[in-house]
Amino acid sequence: MAERKMKIRTRKQGEAVELQLLITHPMEAGLRTDKNTGMKVPPHFIQRVTVELNGKVVVTVSTGPGVSEDPLIGFHLKDAKHGDKLKVFWSDNMGESATLEGTVDLS
Repeated sequence: MAERKMKIRTRKQGEAVELQLLITHPMEAGLRTDKNTGMKVPPHFIQRVTVELNGKVVVTVSTGPGVSEDPLIGFHLKDAKHGDKLKVFWSDNMGESATLEGTVDLS
């Protein structure tokens, strides 16, 4: 299993807080052929992303093979404030998953 990294960024966007989430992931659809081996590259994609704000689930997204490699996903959080606790979790079709915790930083 390769190392998967996540980065989160928050900023004020009008009356809400914009959360941007960058996930390092190959997001293979299973349609590509490896040029070296001639074999099909198996599907490997994120299926679910969950965002918690102060321990409460505020966003759950189902994704699929149509999302690009290393996806950048954005959300608007209406009730978020500077210093609030964020927790982001993702899981994929191959059993990999990752969690990242942070805080809303509007400075």
